[in-house]
Amino acid sequence: MMDQTKERRKLGLAIVISLFLHFVVGYSLAAFGSASTPALPVEDKPVELTMVDLSATPPPEVPKDPPFMETDPSKESTEKPKEQTFESNANSIAASNLPATGEAPLPSQDGKDRPVVNLETHNYSLPTDGSKPQPEPQTTVAPETTPAPETTAPPKATTPIPAPTAEPITTPEPEQLAMLKSSPPPAITAPDETESSPPPVVTETAPPKAPRPRPEVAASNYQAQKEQSRITGRISNRGPSSVNAVGTPLGRYQKAVSDAIGSRWYYYMNSKMDLVSIGTAHIEAQVDAQGHVQNLRVVSNNANEAFANICLQSFQEAHIPPIPPDLIATLPDGRMSVDFSFTAYSNQ
Repeated sequence: MMDQTKERRKLGLAIVISLFLHFVVGYSLAAFGSASTPALPVEDKPVELTMVDLSATPPPEVPKDPPFMETDPSKESTEKPKEQTFESNANSIAASNLPATGEAPLPSQDGKDRPVVNLETHNYSLPTDGSKPQPEPQTTVAPETTPAPETTAPPKATTPIPAPTAEPITTPEPEQLAMLKSSPPPAITAPDETESSPPPVVTETAPPKAPRPRPEVAASNYQAQKEQSRITGRISNRGPSSVNAVGTPLGRYQKAVSDAIGSRWYYYMNSKMDLVSIGTAHIEAQVDAQGHVQNLRVVSNNANEAFANICLQSFQEAHIPPIPPDLIATLPDGRMSVDFSFTAYSNQ
Protein backbone atom coordinates (compact mmCIF):
# COMPACT_ATOMS: atom_id res chain seq x y z
CA MET A 1 0.00 0.00 0.00
CA MET A 2 2.78 2.34 0.83
CA ASP A 3 4.39 1.69 -2.54
CA GLN A 4 1.17 2.38 -4.44
CA THR A 5 0.69 5.67 -2.65
CA LYS A 6 4.23 6.80 -3.50
CA GLU A 7 3.72 5.86 -7.13
CA ARG A 8 0.52 7.90 -7.35
CA ARG A 9 2.22 10.90 -5.86
CA LYS A 10 5.09 10.65 -8.33
CA LEU A 11 2.63 10.34 -11.20
CA GLY A 12 0.62 13.39 -10.08
CA LEU A 13 3.77 15.45 -9.63
CA ALA A 14 4.97 14.44 -13.07
CA ILE A 15 1.66 15.49 -14.61
CA VAL A 16 1.81 18.90 -12.88
CA ILE A 17 5.41 19.47 -13.99
CA SER A 18 4.48 18.49 -17.53
CA LEU A 19 1.57 20.91 -17.63
CA PHE A 20 3.77 23.67 -16.28
CA LEU A 21 6.43 23.04 -18.90
CA HIS A 22 3.82 23.03 -21.67
CA PHE A 23 2.45 26.34 -20.41
CA VAL A 24 5.90 27.96 -20.29
CA VAL A 25 6.79 26.70 -23.76
CA GLY A 26 3.45 27.88 -25.20
CA TYR A 27 3.78 31.33 -23.65
CA SER A 28 7.32 31.69 -24.91
CA LEU A 29 6.33 30.75 -28.45
CA ALA A 30 3.44 33.23 -28.38
CA ALA A 31 5.59 36.08 -27.07
CA PHE A 32 8.70 35.65 -29.18
CA GLY A 33 6.78 34.42 -32.22
CA SER A 34 4.69 37.61 -32.51
CA ALA A 35 7.81 39.76 -32.14
CA SER A 36 9.63 38.01 -34.95
CA THR A 37 6.62 37.98 -37.29
CA PRO A 38 6.88 40.88 -39.80
CA ALA A 39 4.11 43.50 -39.56
CA LEU A 40 1.51 43.55 -42.26
CA PRO A 41 1.89 46.44 -44.74
CA VAL A 42 -0.41 49.42 -44.07
CA GLU A 43 -2.91 49.99 -46.79
CA ASP A 44 -2.24 53.26 -48.62
CA LYS A 45 -5.18 55.68 -48.46
CA PRO A 46 -5.64 58.58 -50.87
CA VAL A 47 -4.87 62.07 -49.53
CA GLU A 48 -8.04 64.06 -48.80
CA LEU A 49 -8.04 67.85 -49.37
CA THR A 50 -10.83 70.05 -47.98
CA MET A 51 -11.51 73.44 -49.63
CA VAL A 52 -12.81 76.19 -47.31
CA ASP A 53 -14.43 79.32 -48.73
CA LEU A 54 -13.03 82.09 -46.57
CA SER A 55 -15.31 84.69 -48.13
CA ALA A 56 -18.31 82.91 -46.64
CA THR A 57 -16.76 82.94 -43.16
CA PRO A 58 -18.46 85.66 -41.12
CA PRO A 59 -16.16 88.35 -39.72
CA PRO A 60 -15.52 88.43 -36.00
CA GLU A 61 -18.45 89.97 -34.22
CA VAL A 62 -18.07 93.30 -32.49
CA PRO A 63 -18.88 93.11 -28.78
CA LYS A 64 -22.55 93.79 -28.25
CA ASP A 65 -21.92 96.20 -25.38
CA PRO A 66 -18.46 97.72 -25.92
CA PRO A 67 -17.02 99.72 -23.03
CA PHE A 68 -17.49 103.49 -22.98
CA MET A 69 -14.51 105.77 -23.55
CA GLU A 70 -14.95 109.54 -23.64
CA THR A 71 -13.49 111.28 -26.70
CA ASP A 72 -11.79 114.64 -26.22
CA PRO A 73 -12.92 117.33 -28.72
CA SER A 74 -9.34 117.67 -30.01
CA LYS A 75 -9.34 114.00 -31.08
CA GLU A 76 -12.73 113.76 -32.77
CA SER A 77 -12.79 112.29 -36.28
CA THR A 78 -15.43 112.45 -38.98
CA GLU A 79 -14.39 108.99 -40.15
CA LYS A 80 -15.46 105.88 -38.24
CA PRO A 81 -12.68 103.48 -37.24
CA LYS A 82 -12.58 100.03 -38.85
CA GLU A 83 -12.16 98.39 -35.46
CA GLN A 84 -14.92 99.67 -33.20
CA THR A 85 -13.38 98.78 -29.85
CA PHE A 86 -15.08 101.41 -27.69
CA GLU A 87 -18.38 103.27 -27.65
CA SER A 88 -18.06 107.01 -27.26
CA ASN A 89 -19.67 110.40 -27.71
CA ALA A 90 -17.73 110.93 -30.97
CA ASN A 91 -15.62 109.01 -33.47
CA SER A 92 -11.87 108.73 -32.94
CA ILE A 93 -9.01 106.87 -34.63
CA ALA A 94 -6.47 105.00 -32.49
CA ALA A 95 -2.95 106.46 -32.24
CA SER A 96 -0.02 106.36 -29.85
CA ASN A 97 3.00 108.51 -29.12
CA LEU A 98 5.05 105.50 -27.99
CA PRO A 99 5.68 102.12 -29.67
CA ALA A 100 3.40 99.22 -28.83
CA THR A 101 4.43 97.49 -25.60
CA GLY A 102 1.38 95.40 -24.62
CA GLU A 103 -1.73 93.58 -25.80
CA ALA A 104 -4.47 95.96 -24.63
CA PRO A 105 -6.34 97.89 -27.39
CA LEU A 106 -4.93 101.13 -25.96
CA PRO A 107 -1.99 103.43 -26.71
CA SER A 108 1.23 103.05 -24.75
CA GLN A 109 2.04 106.09 -22.65
CA ASP A 110 3.81 107.20 -19.49
CA GLY A 111 1.90 108.49 -16.51
CA LYS A 112 0.71 107.63 -13.03
CA ASP A 113 -0.67 104.28 -11.96
CA ARG A 114 -4.42 104.83 -11.75
CA PRO A 115 -7.40 102.43 -11.81
CA VAL A 116 -8.95 104.46 -14.63
CA VAL A 117 -7.73 105.11 -18.18
CA ASN A 118 -6.97 108.77 -18.93
CA LEU A 119 -5.28 109.71 -22.18
CA GLU A 120 -4.59 113.37 -21.37
CA THR A 121 -3.88 115.67 -18.44
CA HIS A 122 -5.89 118.81 -17.65
CA ASN A 123 -7.55 120.46 -14.68
CA TYR A 124 -11.29 120.56 -14.14
CA SER A 125 -13.47 123.53 -15.03
CA LEU A 126 -17.05 124.18 -13.96
CA PRO A 127 -19.62 125.38 -16.52
CA THR A 128 -20.31 129.12 -16.57
CA ASP A 129 -22.93 131.02 -18.56
CA GLY A 130 -20.77 134.12 -18.93
CA SER A 131 -21.89 137.75 -18.77
CA LYS A 132 -24.32 139.03 -21.35
CA PRO A 133 -22.80 141.46 -23.87
CA GLN A 134 -23.88 145.07 -23.42
CA PRO A 135 -24.73 146.85 -26.69
CA GLU A 136 -22.58 149.89 -27.31
CA PRO A 137 -24.24 153.22 -28.22
CA GLN A 138 -24.32 153.66 -31.95
CA THR A 139 -22.91 156.90 -33.32
CA THR A 140 -25.12 158.66 -35.86
CA VAL A 141 -23.23 159.63 -38.99
CA ALA A 142 -24.49 162.85 -40.58
CA PRO A 143 -25.35 162.39 -44.24
CA GLU A 144 -23.03 164.12 -46.61
CA THR A 145 -24.55 167.04 -48.55
CA THR A 146 -24.03 167.18 -52.26
CA PRO A 147 -22.25 170.43 -53.12
CA ALA A 148 -23.96 172.61 -55.72
CA PRO A 149 -22.14 172.91 -59.02
CA GLU A 150 -19.90 175.93 -59.24
CA THR A 151 -20.76 178.59 -61.85
CA THR A 152 -17.98 180.56 -63.46
CA ALA A 153 -18.63 184.28 -63.45
CA PRO A 154 -17.74 186.19 -66.62
CA PRO A 155 -14.38 187.96 -66.41
CA LYS A 156 -14.52 191.63 -65.51
CA ALA A 157 -12.87 194.23 -67.65
CA THR A 158 -9.65 195.35 -66.10
CA THR A 159 -7.49 198.26 -67.20
CA PRO A 160 -3.84 197.72 -66.43
CA ILE A 161 -2.21 200.65 -64.68
CA PRO A 162 1.12 201.49 -66.20
CA ALA A 163 3.98 201.74 -63.80
CA PRO A 164 5.26 205.30 -63.33
CA THR A 165 8.60 205.99 -64.87
CA ALA A 166 10.91 208.93 -64.75
CA GLU A 167 11.41 208.92 -68.45
CA PRO A 168 9.22 211.08 -70.64
CA ILE A 169 6.14 209.40 -71.88
CA THR A 170 6.05 208.91 -75.57
CA THR A 171 2.85 208.45 -77.45
CA PRO A 172 2.57 204.84 -78.59
CA GLU A 173 1.49 203.85 -81.97
CA PRO A 174 -2.14 202.85 -82.46
CA GLU A 175 -1.16 199.19 -83.00
CA GLN A 176 0.58 199.02 -79.59
CA LEU A 177 -2.48 200.27 -77.71
CA ALA A 178 -4.35 197.17 -78.59
CA MET A 179 -2.40 195.31 -75.92
CA LEU A 180 -3.76 197.60 -73.29
CA LYS A 181 -7.36 197.41 -74.39
CA SER A 182 -9.68 195.31 -72.39
CA SER A 183 -11.56 192.74 -74.34
CA PRO A 184 -15.34 192.95 -73.92
CA PRO A 185 -16.93 190.28 -71.73
CA PRO A 186 -18.50 187.35 -73.59
CA ALA A 187 -22.22 187.42 -74.07
CA ILE A 188 -24.20 185.36 -71.57
CA THR A 189 -26.32 182.83 -73.42
CA ALA A 190 -29.11 180.57 -72.10
CA PRO A 191 -27.77 177.20 -70.88
CA ASP A 192 -28.26 174.37 -73.29
CA GLU A 193 -29.18 170.92 -71.93
CA THR A 194 -26.72 169.16 -74.21
CA GLU A 195 -23.89 171.51 -73.33
CA SER A 196 -24.49 171.82 -69.59
CA SER A 197 -22.06 169.77 -67.50
CA PRO A 198 -23.71 167.18 -65.17
CA PRO A 199 -23.32 167.64 -61.43
CA PRO A 200 -20.50 165.62 -59.85
CA VAL A 201 -21.51 162.15 -58.70
CA VAL A 202 -21.04 161.64 -54.97
CA THR A 203 -20.74 158.04 -53.86
CA GLU A 204 -22.55 157.26 -50.64
CA THR A 205 -20.19 155.80 -48.09
CA ALA A 206 -21.58 153.13 -45.79
CA PRO A 207 -21.58 154.11 -42.15
CA PRO A 208 -18.78 152.48 -40.17
CA LYS A 209 -19.78 149.21 -38.48
CA ALA A 210 -19.91 149.34 -34.76
CA PRO A 211 -17.59 146.78 -33.12
CA ARG A 212 -19.37 143.63 -31.96
CA PRO A 213 -19.87 143.81 -28.20
CA ARG A 214 -18.07 141.12 -26.27
CA PRO A 215 -19.04 139.76 -22.88
CA GLU A 216 -16.77 140.59 -19.99
CA VAL A 217 -16.69 136.90 -18.91
CA ALA A 218 -16.83 134.25 -21.64
CA ALA A 219 -19.01 131.16 -21.24
CA SER A 220 -17.28 127.83 -20.61
CA ASN A 221 -18.22 124.16 -20.66
CA TYR A 222 -17.66 121.56 -17.98
CA GLN A 223 -14.40 119.64 -18.11
CA ALA A 224 -13.43 116.82 -15.76
CA GLN A 225 -10.03 116.71 -14.14
CA LYS A 226 -7.79 114.11 -15.77
CA GLU A 227 -4.26 112.94 -15.23
CA GLN A 228 -2.53 110.81 -17.82
CA SER A 229 -2.28 107.22 -16.63
CA ARG A 230 0.42 104.65 -17.37
CA ILE A 231 -0.67 102.27 -20.16
CA THR A 232 0.98 99.46 -22.11
CA GLY A 233 -1.03 98.86 -25.28
CA ARG A 234 -0.73 97.44 -28.79
CA ILE A 235 -1.65 100.50 -30.90
CA SER A 236 1.13 101.25 -33.40
CA ASN A 237 -0.23 104.26 -35.32
CA ARG A 238 1.79 107.37 -34.40
CA GLY A 239 -0.02 110.40 -33.09
CA PRO A 240 -1.67 111.83 -29.94
CA SER A 241 -2.96 109.11 -27.64
CA SER A 242 -6.44 107.97 -28.73
CA VAL A 243 -8.46 104.79 -29.21
CA ASN A 244 -10.71 103.25 -31.85
CA ALA A 245 -14.10 104.56 -30.74
CA VAL A 246 -17.37 105.11 -32.57
CA GLY A 247 -19.87 107.78 -31.60
CA THR A 248 -23.36 106.44 -30.86
CA PRO A 249 -26.57 107.94 -29.44
CA LEU A 250 -26.01 105.97 -26.26
CA GLY A 251 -22.42 107.22 -26.00
CA ARG A 252 -23.49 110.84 -26.45
CA TYR A 253 -26.16 110.49 -23.77
CA GLN A 254 -23.71 108.82 -21.41
CA LYS A 255 -21.42 111.81 -21.88
CA ALA A 256 -24.28 114.19 -21.04
CA VAL A 257 -25.12 112.24 -17.86
CA SER A 258 -21.45 112.10 -16.84
CA ASP A 259 -21.05 115.86 -17.32
CA ALA A 260 -24.21 116.64 -15.34
CA ILE A 261 -23.19 114.51 -12.36
CA GLY A 262 -19.48 115.32 -12.54
CA SER A 263 -19.99 119.09 -12.57
CA ARG A 264 -22.01 118.89 -9.33
CA TRP A 265 -19.41 116.61 -7.74
CA TYR A 266 -16.52 118.99 -8.46
CA TYR A 267 -18.63 121.90 -7.18
CA TYR A 268 -19.16 120.29 -3.77
CA MET A 269 -15.65 118.86 -3.59
CA ASN A 270 -14.22 122.34 -4.19
CA SER A 271 -16.18 123.77 -1.25
CA LYS A 272 -15.95 120.80 1.15
CA MET A 273 -12.49 119.41 0.46
CA ASP A 274 -11.47 119.79 4.12
CA LEU A 275 -14.29 117.47 5.23
CA VAL A 276 -13.54 114.42 3.07
CA SER A 277 -10.87 111.77 3.33
CA ILE A 278 -8.91 109.98 0.63
CA GLY A 279 -10.70 106.99 -0.87
CA THR A 280 -13.12 105.69 -3.50
CA ALA A 281 -16.90 105.48 -3.46
CA HIS A 282 -18.74 103.22 -5.90
CA ILE A 283 -22.25 104.51 -6.71
CA GLU A 284 -24.97 102.83 -8.80
CA ALA A 285 -28.28 104.27 -10.02
CA GLN A 286 -30.74 104.30 -12.91
CA VAL A 287 -31.93 107.20 -15.06
CA ASP A 288 -35.54 107.07 -16.28
CA ALA A 289 -36.98 108.52 -19.48
CA GLN A 290 -37.47 111.98 -17.91
CA GLY A 291 -33.87 112.13 -16.65
CA HIS A 292 -34.76 111.43 -13.01
CA VAL A 293 -32.41 109.37 -10.84
CA GLN A 294 -33.90 106.13 -9.48
CA ASN A 295 -32.59 103.29 -7.26
CA LEU A 296 -29.60 105.30 -6.02
CA ARG A 297 -27.29 103.33 -3.70
CA VAL A 298 -23.72 103.16 -2.46
CA VAL A 299 -22.11 99.87 -3.54
CA SER A 300 -18.85 100.41 -1.63
CA ASN A 301 -16.95 103.23 0.07
CA ASN A 302 -13.53 103.19 1.71
CA ALA A 303 -13.53 106.96 2.38
CA ASN A 304 -15.51 108.71 5.11
CA GLU A 305 -19.24 109.35 5.23
CA ALA A 306 -18.90 112.98 4.14
CA PHE A 307 -17.36 111.85 0.86
CA ALA A 308 -20.19 109.37 0.21
CA ASN A 309 -22.79 112.06 0.94
CA ILE A 310 -21.19 114.38 -1.62
CA CYS A 311 -21.34 111.62 -4.23
CA LEU A 312 -25.01 110.93 -3.50
CA GLN A 313 -25.86 114.64 -3.53
CA SER A 314 -24.18 114.98 -6.93
CA PHE A 315 -26.59 112.41 -8.35
CA GLN A 316 -29.66 113.91 -6.70
CA GLU A 317 -29.02 117.51 -7.81
CA ALA A 318 -27.68 116.81 -11.31
CA HIS A 319 -29.68 118.37 -14.17
CA ILE A 320 -29.80 115.27 -16.37
CA PRO A 321 -31.57 115.73 -19.73
CA PRO A 322 -34.38 113.33 -20.72
CA ILE A 323 -33.42 110.23 -22.67
CA PRO A 324 -33.84 110.80 -26.44
CA PRO A 325 -36.94 109.00 -27.79
CA ASP A 326 -34.93 106.97 -30.31
CA LEU A 327 -32.72 105.70 -27.47
CA ILE A 328 -35.46 104.68 -25.04
CA ALA A 329 -36.54 101.74 -27.21
CA THR A 330 -33.03 100.24 -27.03
CA LEU A 331 -32.80 100.37 -23.22
CA PRO A 332 -34.27 97.72 -20.92
CA ASP A 333 -37.46 99.09 -19.33
CA GLY A 334 -36.63 102.48 -20.88
CA ARG A 335 -33.96 103.16 -18.24
CA MET A 336 -30.19 103.53 -18.39
CA SER A 337 -27.97 102.10 -15.69
CA VAL A 338 -25.30 104.44 -14.30
CA ASP A 339 -22.20 103.07 -12.57
CA PHE A 340 -19.71 105.65 -11.28
CA SER A 341 -16.61 105.44 -9.08
CA PHE A 342 -15.53 108.66 -7.39
CA THR A 343 -11.96 108.84 -6.09
CA ALA A 344 -10.18 111.45 -3.98
CA TYR A 345 -6.39 111.23 -4.30
CA SER A 346 -3.66 112.81 -2.25
CA ASN A 347 -1.67 115.72 -3.62
CA GLN A 348 1.22 113.42 -4.51
